[in-house]
Amino acid sequence: MSIILALIIFGLIVIVHELGHFLLAKKNGITVTEFSVGMGPRLLSREWGGTLYSLKAFPFGGSCMMVGEEEESDEAGSFGSKSVWARISVVAAGPIFNFLLGFVLSLILVSCLGYDRSVINVTPGYPAAEAGMQDGDEIIRMNGSRVYLYREITLFNNLHQGEKLEVTYRRDGETRTAVLMPRADESGWYYYGFSAAQPRTHGGVLQTLKYSFAEVRYWLKATVDSLAMLFRGRVGLNDMSGPVGIVNAIGQTYEANLVDGIYYAALSMVMMSVLLTVNLGVVNLLPLPALDGGRLVFLFLEAIRGKAIPQEKESMVHFVGFMLLMGLMVVILFNDVRNIFF
Repeated sequence: MSIILALIIFGLIVIVHELGHFLLAKKNGITVTEFSVGMGPRLLSREWGGTLYSLKAFPFGGSCMMVGEEEESDEAGSFGSKSVWARISVVAAGPIFNFLLGFVLSLILVSCLGYDRSVINVTPGYPAAEAGMQDGDEIIRMNGSRVYLYREITLFNNLHQGEKLEVTYRRDGETRTAVLMPRADESGWYYYGFSAAQPRTHGGVLQTLKYSFAEVRYWLKATVDSLAMLFRGRVGLNDMSGPVGIVNAIGQTYEANLVDGIYYAALSMVMMSVLLTVNLGVVNLLPLPALDGGRLVFLFLEAIRGKAIPQEKESMVHFVGFMLLMGLMVVILFNDVRNIFF
């Protein structure tokens, strides 16, 4: 079951990503030779408007093939014949569509489950209580960063263990501040002394829209902060997951929520989809060769210099980057298998 769910989730996310490239390419007059749903041999195909639309055998992923995308071409509808800003919009559209998908799915989640406001209870004997904070206070900023959801508080504590925190909170319409130094318990885990005061809350249309954006923002922040820890060496190989690890996590999440009924199991898959689509959007924007972010680096350099980097040099950089990424994926794959099965 986990493999089927993973194929559906990955398929949706990748197709939406490629649809972003496709729609912006069409809008800018770039010839799209093929737009496919799935991978592998074609099962069905039809040409319309100069584009071959294909349904392929393996039900995951998709592709958007454009003239002149990987090679130099003088055709009027080629990728390279368009302005640099048109090409930037086409490349950036994939990750942007991933974020848009995340918002649509978050809208479903918040409409069905509500949102977790950052209203707290305080634990006696811990820094929050000692600083004068009380049950019912609503945290609105942490170290200057706006807070909307209680999970943002938990995320900060998980990623910044033992760090001092300046917190801004609201009580009876009045804004107050406190500086907290967390305290460790017997296990060595640091706490500020907060706990969630409310279950998830439902609101009107505007509140639902607001907290749907907050949901995407939360996963975006979690992804960026996790990547920052990776680059600073605070996260190791065992903390990373590839396709096998993600499929396993999807299956475990589904089974855990199935106890409460198929409704909650389905919503847990929607939440996993939000996490994964936002992750894909962020990772694709990293300025690394072979990713959309790497291609954007070359395009922005072209915009600054007024002329393009030679195609053969750019292609070589992307090829080397692709091979390195594949090598990393193989390492992560074997690590996933070792952690799950051994």
